[in-house]
Amino acid sequence: MPLSAQTRTIVTACIPALEAHGLAITQDMYRRLLSNENIRDLFNISHQKNGDQPRALAFAILAYARHIDDPTALKDMIERIAEKHVGLNILPEHYPHVGKALLEAIAHVLGDQATPDIMEAWKEAYGFLADVLINREQQIYHAHAAEKGGWTGWRSFRIAHRHEETADTVSFTLSPADGQPVMRHRPGQYLSFRLNIPGAGTERRNYSISSAPAEDHYRITIKRQAGGVASCWFHDHVQVGNMLDVSAPAGDFTLPPTEDRPVVFLSAGSGITPVMSMLDTLAAQEARPPIHVIHGTQTPQTEIFARRIRELAKAGTITADLFYSQTGHLPPRMEGITAHTGRLTSSELGNHASHDAEFYVCGPTGFLITMIQALRERNIPRERIHYEMFGSASDPFLVTQA
Repeated sequence: MPLSAQTRTIVTACIPALEAHGLAITQDMYRRLLSNENIRDLFNISHQKNGDQPRALAFAILAYARHIDDPTALKDMIERIAEKHVGLNILPEHYPHVGKALLEAIAHVLGDQATPDIMEAWKEAYGFLADVLINREQQIYHAHAAEKGGWTGWRSFRIAHRHEETADTVSFTLSPADGQPVMRHRPGQYLSFRLNIPGAGTERRNYSISSAPAEDHYRITIKRQAGGVASCWFHDHVQVGNMLDVSAPAGDFTLPPTEDRPVVFLSAGSGITPVMSMLDTLAAQEARPPIHVIHGTQTPQTEIFARRIRELAKAGTITADLFYSQTGHLPPRMEGITAHTGRLTSSELGNHASHDAEFYVCGPTGFLITMIQALRERNIPRERIHYEMFGSASDPFLVTQA
């Protein structure tokens, strides 16, 4: 059932209040949720501590209010949220807890301004959006269950191999404990994990799959983050033979089954992990488009998948521009690869990226914003810019504008 005209009018009128108090509302909402033992384990506590998750939700709620007359404009945001929820095994019964906390937070923060009409309008608006997400998530769950090797809920996987990529980055190959096939992921997707970390309790994390699709394993690649509860635990404690709870691949940053345009991959740091899944998938195809990799890292020693990138370049599968921000000593020259000192800037991007390409962008928030804005300034159509952000979408530009 569509939203009533009165609700749409009231929600639109609330936009100035959301602009002024949206973050306070979401911070209050999360405080309520984290005190609820039925739902608190669903959240990434690190994103609570640094404020990313409340900021991301505040921007999303504001975007919803601004597009309340035509929520289809938010289809990409809604799809990203639905995929994230599926990875974390969010279920319909979780939504009432969130709705209750949100409405209580609105009432608390707005005080006397939260009239009965306003509260009723937001109750209806939340219920409408919750139904949209629940329906889409159920579609994804059913698709996972029907796919060969697919599953819903948590499935036990064993660490089959551990490989040190760099001093601070490790790849882990995971095989299903039941010995049955696994669903072939779409290149660019991630796995979600339910972790029981001593001293930290239950944590849930997403890590990009860095291997090409297969029916018997996945590979994830994790960079140690300073103070990162989960990444440090993986680096220091997870060894071959350990068991982990894993949900089915999810995410909407994906390579299509066929790609006719030239492809440009723009990445920085560990943002190359989903790109590697896409690269190895394209490399296995007999008919593939021209592929150009533009990647930024600190030094040759911090370059993840350096050997594989050079193998692909030597074979003529890709060309690459590699940017090293903290060194004057470049690696030896080789065919197909051009090395540069300094960061990848928007002006440099214009010198190395084909205008008629499909662009896949992954990296830290600042890098994403710079690259996407640079592409838009070059009049690259929005539908040819695909991006993945690690963590919460805590920047309003990345929530809805890219």
